[in-house]
Amino acid sequence: MTIFNSEIKIKGDRVIWAVVFILTILSFLAVYSSTGTLAYKYHGGNTTYYMLKHGIILLTGLLLMYIAHLLKYTYYSRIFQIAFYIAVPLLILTLLFGLDLNEARRALPLPFHLSFETSDLAKLTLIVYLARVLTKREEELKDFNKVLLYLMLPVLIICGLIFPANLSTAALIFVTSLVLIYIGRIKFSYILSIIGLSVLLLGFTIGILLMMPSGRQARLSTWKTRIEQFVKGESGNPKDNYQVEQSKIAIASGGVFGKMPGKSTQRNFLPHPYSDFIFAIIVEEYGLLGGSVLVLLYLILLFRAVRIVTKVPNNFGAYLAMGLSFSLVFQAMINMGVAVHLLPVTGQPLPLVSMGGTSIWFTSLSIGILLSVSKESEKKKIEQTTE
Repeated sequence: MTIFNSEIKIKGDRVIWAVVFILTILSFLAVYSSTGTLAYKYHGGNTTYYMLKHGIILLTGLLLMYIAHLLKYTYYSRIFQIAFYIAVPLLILTLLFGLDLNEARRALPLPFHLSFETSDLAKLTLIVYLARVLTKREEELKDFNKVLLYLMLPVLIICGLIFPANLSTAALIFVTSLVLIYIGRIKFSYILSIIGLSVLLLGFTIGILLMMPSGRQARLSTWKTRIEQFVKGESGNPKDNYQVEQSKIAIASGGVFGKMPGKSTQRNFLPHPYSDFIFAIIVEEYGLLGGSVLVLLYLILLFRAVRIVTKVPNNFGAYLAMGLSFSLVFQAMINMGVAVHLLPVTGQPLPLVSMGGTSIWFTSLSIGILLSVSKESEKKKIEQTTE
């Protein structure tokens, strides 16, 4: 309680702050435990290198979250309107000149061995943009043509620029956008028409990719392989499903209470145990109990966001809170679903837990905006009770 009574005033939903601090501590422990092999491979066994690097990124994220929650959430409407027009050129730049990782250009290089995934910026700006349009153009959006122009065209542009390098992120953003549009009371028949048009557009795009020379179909073959591996499951070749098999071993060996922190063995065999498959390492070390607590933390985050939506004084704040929280929790469920083989391998990090740079910072910024909405709703409630 001394944290909340100190000179640094922490406002907003206290439960969300508590969830953030627990996830941050768990992230620090899990990343430190899972980067041993990486440290021996690139830094001569210096395991403190990644611990310090990740610790600095987490602290910077918390600082960014604190600053973001101090600013009144209505200001983000104008800030991210400008950011939207920056995000689109950055996505084009990434698609043409970004870092080539696993035959895909997803990020731009930054100093200190960091990279900037422009899709993180695009996702956040699109959510704020949609919240703004749903609020400002409520009456106009009763016309289907206006829905296509003001809502779906920006969504398709963003998803279309992300799609060639990162199908799972494009799909996540598209689903989040549809959920937000549905919450915005757009006619359900319009939403069904949008889904139909999007499926036709996707089919047309894949058809074009199939007609290209085989050298340009690298990503398409990757998506096809991952889906085939997922469908085959146990009947498939273990060598072709290595990541998932190692993840299953980690989860099964964790039992109910786990092997205890730092005792993971599958971190030495599992590819990317510090990012894409960090949930498997957490279950291995903390058991089914630890994994259940992690799932519960994300569900609490979503539940608190829903409570904020019921209290916020205007629609923009409600759309903002719902869009940001759903995006984070949906991404978390995808990451954990992949680890337990409920979904094909996607490469989505676990929000605020997986090792990363800009992904943690944009997650922190998103939660900071969510806390700003809760802060203003609490402030409004206090003003009403004192009148």
